[in-house]
Amino acid sequence: MGPLQGIKIIDMTSVLMGPYATQTLGDYGADVIKVESPEGDITRQIGPARNPDMGPVYLNCNRSKRSIILDLKSETGRSALLRLIETADVLVYNVRPQAMARLKLDYDTVSKINPRIVYAGLFGFGQDGPYAAKPAYDDLLQGSSGLSHLIAMAGDGTPRYVPTALADRVVGLMAVGAILASVIHRDRTGKGQRVDVPMFETMAGFVLGDHLGGLTYEPPLDKGGYPRHLAKDRRPYKTSDGYISVIVYNDKQWKSFFDATGRDDLRNNPMFATFNGRLAHIDTVYGELGRIFETRTTAEWLDLLVKADIPVMPVHTLTSILDDPHLVATKFFPVVEHPSEGKIRSMRIPVTWSDTPAVPQRLAPQRNQHARDILKEAGFSDDEIAQIVVRDEPTEPKRAARS
Repeated sequence: MGPLQGIKIIDMTSVLMGPYATQTLGDYGADVIKVESPEGDITRQIGPARNPDMGPVYLNCNRSKRSIILDLKSETGRSALLRLIETADVLVYNVRPQAMARLKLDYDTVSKINPRIVYAGLFGFGQDGPYAAKPAYDDLLQGSSGLSHLIAMAGDGTPRYVPTALADRVVGLMAVGAILASVIHRDRTGKGQRVDVPMFETMAGFVLGDHLGGLTYEPPLDKGGYPRHLAKDRRPYKTSDGYISVIVYNDKQWKSFFDATGRDDLRNNPMFATFNGRLAHIDTVYGELGRIFETRTTAEWLDLLVKADIPVMPVHTLTSILDDPHLVATKFFPVVEHPSEGKIRSMRIPVTWSDTPAVPQRLAPQRNQHARDILKEAGFSDDEIAQIVVRDEPTEPKRAARS
């Protein structure tokens, strides 16, 4: 019974950016109807799986949704979608607008059927520039936003991608906010609207918020970049037996650090004594911290720094994070029973509400799992449903053997 209960969303997205946004909306209580092509969302095929089309990337971006397969290139499938749109609050897509136009599902067409609908597009580039029709993927946007260049500046000079789909998720979260703002506007005015959420512009603002630096001014004061973020020794610190994440940032924390480590020589050093001094000599500061942290074990540093109230966290692996005491205490990784996949590890919705608590509406669906229910709710007759749902209904998969 989350805060978005009663909001109906037609989800025409696939891969990651759009599904991540619509999963968030579904987790918050919206009724999300995932419209898949006959081929299905490609992320169904990514990663190890117990059953075909139910891979982990798909499972972790498509909970709180219902699934229906419609061939939108056929008149039957397109007509069925338009009937679903009549009673929807939001339509979300993440193909290029030109593709929606070819399907005759552009905003002008859809808004005539439902003037109250919020028509949200997540795609590569703003439609008023020369890149309007270009395709876009997460890797392309990490590179073109300057993020890969920043990694090169802070590392060995080689541009790299962050090893997670950062652009997809950043833009997905931007879309959640834009969609909800548009729903509020619609509820105030009675009128829906088209909302474009471009990846390039979103990521440029996201990255340059930290790194525009002196380029903020005209004429520029420098060539941009935030020195602390670009320091080559800004990384998890090596201890005598592992690694640890520490940031000693403000003057109070540095005083506590000097007290805890007995480094009075640094306390009186102008490069360490003030915020501006540390920022101006950040490579020296981080280099010295690196040498200090190698003198004790990870456990010793965790104990010492926690007692000194200095921000510190362990450097988790993909397996050790599952046993983090805070995440265990907050039940962040519940093991749940999926109808077709058996026991799977889920992740809790991180946001909490005092009056409208949100929990996942359902686990990620099989292909076409809810087609008949969705169509019946929309007023389709049994004969009409039989014409639309002619194949691809889920069959009982093999369950993994468990003791």
